[in-house]
Amino acid sequence: MNRFATKFAALALAAFVLAGISAHASDQLKQKKKKQDLAANPLAGVNSKQPDKELFDKAMVAMKKGRFDVARLDLQTMLNTYPESEYRMRAKLAVGDSWFKEGGTAALTQAEAEYQDFITFFPNAPEAAEAQMKVADIYYQQMEKPDRDYNNTQRAEQEYRKMINMFPDSTLVPRAKQKLRDVQEVLAEREAGIGLFYGSRENFNASIARLETVVDTYPLYSKSDQALIGIGDDYEGLSKNIQTSKLPGALKERLVSAYMDKAAESYAKVITRYPMAPHVDDARDRLVAMNRQVPEPTQEAVAENDAEERSRQPLRFTDKTLDVIKHGPTTVEAVHVGEPSLDDPKRTNAPQVKDENVAIYTSMVNAGKPAAPVNTTPTSPNEPPRSDQPSEAPLQMEHPGGGTGVGAEILSAPSSGAAADPNAVMKPVVPAATDSAAPAIEKPTEAPTQVNDIKPAGATATPVNDGKKKKPKVDSDESSSKKKKKKGLDKLNPF
Repeated sequence: MNRFATKFAALALAAFVLAGISAHASDQLKQKKKKQDLAANPLAGVNSKQPDKELFDKAMVAMKKGRFDVARLDLQTMLNTYPESEYRMRAKLAVGDSWFKEGGTAALTQAEAEYQDFITFFPNAPEAAEAQMKVADIYYQQMEKPDRDYNNTQRAEQEYRKMINMFPDSTLVPRAKQKLRDVQEVLAEREAGIGLFYGSRENFNASIARLETVVDTYPLYSKSDQALIGIGDDYEGLSKNIQTSKLPGALKERLVSAYMDKAAESYAKVITRYPMAPHVDDARDRLVAMNRQVPEPTQEAVAENDAEERSRQPLRFTDKTLDVIKHGPTTVEAVHVGEPSLDDPKRTNAPQVKDENVAIYTSMVNAGKPAAPVNTTPTSPNEPPRSDQPSEAPLQMEHPGGGTGVGAEILSAPSSGAAADPNAVMKPVVPAATDSAAPAIEKPTEAPTQVNDIKPAGATATPVNDGKKKKPKVDSDESSSKKKKKKGLDKLNPF
């Protein structure tokens, strides 16, 4: 009996302690929510009997009770009656809050319009950052699961980026960055799911495009290591398709090597960028199976990724159960450190991946061919030729007047107006300016014909051509009366 009483007392004490701890935690949670509640009335503690302040407080009380129509009526009365009131900005913002708390598609649309009007009328007020934050929260509340419509998710990402870029000094920036990390976790989950689905259907180009978009745009994604491993598996799938193709053996080997290099690069990035990720050992095993070198991560990469992994909340059984029941996505695995991406997503599409594969194929085909000849400009005339450029033919020797036959040849000189080539080895001789013209080339005198005084018998003396015309001889058949008389030694010649 005493043992039972002791156990009962211990259980009662433990229940009392747990109740106290839970109550304390609840109070801390309420205080934390109170600090982050953008709809809280910052003027509630101000004691004032002014009529505009009384109308504002009355509207806040009605809003807490869920009487949003009454609250909007009181706020609109205050704005119309006291246009110069010091509470006009808070009253204008509270009108949007009444629509925001009322909920529903129509009410949220009206709330967005009120917040946009506030930013337009009071762009430099501190409350403008709050209004922009609530515009982003409107789309955050309407987000769907990753496999559903993602228009509201994309719009939430745009609005949070806009808030951070427009109001970088606001105290709400840390909260906006965390919301942006949650939104990007959902978008990355959607892209990764589609990419892995394409990979399972062996549509490798589409799979690589989706997974590269995830890795390049959302580096803080909780499953980036799986995305990189998926990219490597896709390139290995492409290499297997090449192995079973009917391409020539040498070309096939080069293509397989190129795709395996791409796969190894993706596996290595898992180790160097996410060394503390859950699937980093899978990347190492794949590199070892490929006989590739396993890289070692730097200490900075290990510290950075360790901080990211520690900031994530583990996905518990209750989270999985609530994910089935609730409307929106589960973002408990989103990282809580690091800077979210503030740039537009750098999307990679399947045609781009296809073009890269075509470029790889073309380069591998041309790898075994000789290089194409390079079009070179020849050197100038009479310039010593270089090893990489041919030279033009030198100037041709010209024979004046058809050639002299003496053995000396004269190079043609350039005209007086042409510029001389500074690089020429043989420079032409140009006449001086005082000389009117070069003298004409004299033709050599022909040698005289040799005459023999003593002629052999039967030979006929060749007359010497002294420039005078001779009369032709008369044939023997002619009349003897026309024969001339013989003179000198011819008289002795009986013939």
